[in-house]
Order: sequence, then C-alpha cells, then structure tokens
Amino acid sequence: MNLTLYQIDAFTKKLFGGNPAAVVPLKKWLDDELMQKLALENNLSETVFFVPSKSKEADYDIRWFTPQIEINLCGHATLASAYVLFEILSHPKEEIIFSSKSGLLKIKKDITASKEFKAFMDFPSWKPERLDIDTEQISAILGGLEIVAIYQNRDVLVELLNEEAVKNCQPDFGLMKRFTDKMIITAPGKKVDFVSRFFAPGVGINEDPVTGSAHSQLIPFWSEKLGQKKLHALQLSARGGEIWGEQAGERVLMGGNAVYYMKGEFVI
Repeated sequence: MNLTLYQIDAFTKKLFGGNPAAVVPLKKWLDDELMQKLALENNLSETVFFVPSKSKEADYDIRWFTPQIEINLCGHATLASAYVLFEILSHPKEEIIFSSKSGLLKIKKDITASKEFKAFMDFPSWKPERLDIDTEQISAILGGLEIVAIYQNRDVLVELLNEEAVKNCQPDFGLMKRFTDKMIITAPGKKVDFVSRFFAPGVGINEDPVTGSAHSQLIPFWSEKLGQKKLHALQLSARGGEIWGEQAGERVLMGGNAVYYMKGEFVI
C-alpha cells in the first residue's frame, strides 16, 4: 500500500517557521494502530489524516495523532490540511468543513491574501476558569517565575507578568508531567495583543512550535481581559508563529498562513 504524505509549515509565511504537520489524505480510514505508528515514525507534533465524509454536514472527517496519542483538536494540522486541499488537491469551494471529535470545523480561504496562502478556521471557544491553587508548585515547574494567575479549560493556562517572562521561561518538564500533561504560558505582548508558549510533555511534545488548539482558550481569555474581539498574537517558540484571532460568540476565528515544504510517500 502506497500513501501520499505532504509536510506543511503552518502559522507562518516563511519556510522552516511555524509548526510543521504531516498531512495524509485517505480514501478510507486505516487501522487506528497503523495511524499511530505512522505518527510515531514521522515524529512531528502532529500527523493528520482525513477522509471524504459520509455526513451531509461535512466535506471530510479529520483525525490528529501526536507521536504517542490521538488528540481531540489540532489547529496547525487543520490549517495544513486546508492548504493541501485548497492549493494541491484543488478543493472547488472557498470553504472546507471538517467533522472531528471537537465537532464541525469550518475553514475559509482568505482570497484577499494575494501572494501567500492564508485561511481562517472556525473553532470552539474554550474559556478557561481560574483555579484556586497554590502558585508555588507552578512557579517551581516554570523555573521560579512569578505567577499572575492560573486557569484551566482543556489545558492549564498560566498568566505571567510580561513577554520577557514567557520568552525566557525554562520549564522543568519532569515536574510538569507530574502535575499536568499540557500547559500554556501567556502574557501581554509588546507589539501584539498577547504572546504564549505551549508545553505538552505528557503527550510526547516538550514544546509545540505553534498551537492552534491552545488559542481556543487564549482568544476568549484575552478577549475578555483586553475588552476587544479581534486579537493579534505570537507564539514564542524557537520556530515562532503568528495568529490572528477573533472572539465570535461561542466560537473563535483563528487565521494563519501556511507554506509548502515537501511531498513524500509511505510504502507499507
């Protein structure tokens, strides 16, 4: 069996920036164990698979795998899948609807972006709630940084004082794994509305370069905190990434660029 794989850098205009995702279009689902093995072999933060949907509501069904587990939502790999469908596989409409474990996800191509590929994704809004816990343990995990407050929806979200604290944070991933699988750190930005980093040692990813699903929490959090619906953000990983966000009722809109890196083939 031969399968085509595309590798796309998401949430960036530049090759070798953003977050790389392996995208594997399928005609029908593979065995779950095989998809997990392929994700492990790729050793990227996510390998995404999609098949034509049998539902009248969606164009495709989509699933995402880290090297260790299947997850319920992944923004950068969804954006990468949209790139493959729009730019390579000639999807005929300006919108793609994916059916996922997090519900229906709509992706619209930004036709005003003349030179670069850009799309906006309609994702769930996961407003985090404040946790009443001792900050000393979290501070120790994050190398002794001062903590403003701690929140959680799907993932633990830690508010720090400023952009420098987010940028210079050196977490103890061993301690983090004892406390939680995934953690977001965030603070106001200097030239953008907010900055963040995302750690997921519990699922085999110490630091994710750019994390769309984390912005399902970050956008409602900062929208309320700053009193504005439209937001511009940077994720301050080594590769870096740029996200345009908007709070839209019970949903968030998340915009980003993507660039093509490579095409390959699995021979199984």
